[in-house]
Amino acid sequence: MSKTITKPAVVKASLNGHSTNGATKKSERLPVMKTFKIFIGGKFPRTESGRYYQVNGADGKPLANICRSSRKDVRDAVIAARGAVSGWAGRSAFNRGQILYRIGEMLEGRRAQFVHEIMLHGGTREHAEARVSAAIDRWIHYAGWCDKYQAVFSSVNPTNSSHFNFSVQEPTGVVGIMAPEGSALLGLVSTIAPVIAGGNTCIVVASESMPLPAVTFTEVLATSDLPGGVVNLLTGYRKELLKPLVTHMDINAVVVDGATKDERTMLETEATCNLKRVVYPKVSDWSKEEGQSPYFILDTQEVKTTWHPIERGQGGGGGY
Repeated sequence: MSKTITKPAVVKASLNGHSTNGATKKSERLPVMKTFKIFIGGKFPRTESGRYYQVNGADGKPLANICRSSRKDVRDAVIAARGAVSGWAGRSAFNRGQILYRIGEMLEGRRAQFVHEIMLHGGTREHAEARVSAAIDRWIHYAGWCDKYQAVFSSVNPTNSSHFNFSVQEPTGVVGIMAPEGSALLGLVSTIAPVIAGGNTCIVVASESMPLPAVTFTEVLATSDLPGGVVNLLTGYRKELLKPLVTHMDINAVVVDGATKDERTMLETEATCNLKRVVYPKVSDWSKEEGQSPYFILDTQEVKTTWHPIERGQGGGGGY
């Protein structure tokens, strides 16, 4: 007697209503979008305002949420910068050069990330690699000038009396910087490096449309031996942050790239509140040789002149 064996029915599992029998349609995953913080006093706080804006990539897709800094964030950054002035300016020029050189080493170690971020903002790989290399080289350029610009630009002045007369460069103090809008990394380091090489501290407003390399740059600073408060970086809208920078009474100078005619009128009017210096970099292309010069260090320096009497001995001899 034969026995018939019946095969059990095959139950087809489903995922999201789609049969797993055959090719499975993969649902599109939504990435977790990062919210980048600002950088004040060596730390990464959230903006006081609680506001953010979204930056899109060259393909139109969202890249990240970026802090939309406020006037209060500017004030907090100035407090941090002012607190760091004496310690940073008081270091030897050689030590400042060592610290900047170390930052350059760390930038080199993260070049792949900077290249990737510039490409996200729309640059080709060739363009991004060239800009990152130029940014690192430029940073090292100013690291080398830290202990040399005084010898080049200071002087012993002639007098018609029994005195020695010396003129030396001194940092002006706290500097506000409006970084270049169209140069995400190279323009940023080109404006920061000469300011801090000369012993100043600064508050920097990053490119509004291309802020990712700037925020990554602060991550490098945070893990270097640069003291907290020497560089403070804010992200947000230029139209909201430019006036708080120039009107703040504890900022001694502002460096503003790409100022429009209306912005210049406002800057020069508001700067009179504490006679702060307003600097407009005369650079049309930060990737060219015009984008670096030791004279940029002098833009945020004050000249201190000292008179020292010469005590004349008997018989017309001279001595100290």
